[in-house]
Amino acid sequence: MITINMDKAKGIAHNIRREKRAEEFKPYDDIIAKQIPGADSIAAEASRQVIREKYITIQSQIDIANTADELKSALGI
Repeated sequence: MITINMDKAKGIAHNIRREKRAEEFKPYDDIIAKQIPGADSIAAEASRQVIREKYITIQSQIDIANTADELKSALGI
């Protein structure tokens, strides 16, 4: 039987979450950081907030997970 170290598994899951979040942020980060003319920075920031809220929920699900399956479910894998 395989025993999973849940603390390490949660750490890995959080790293995966951070990477996914960074990918989703990328197009909006460019708009805000570069102040691209014609790009709506207010809309970009609103989109970033939606992404933050999504990943706050995922973070909470990872934190309360008790099994590998719950971690996978939280990450959508």
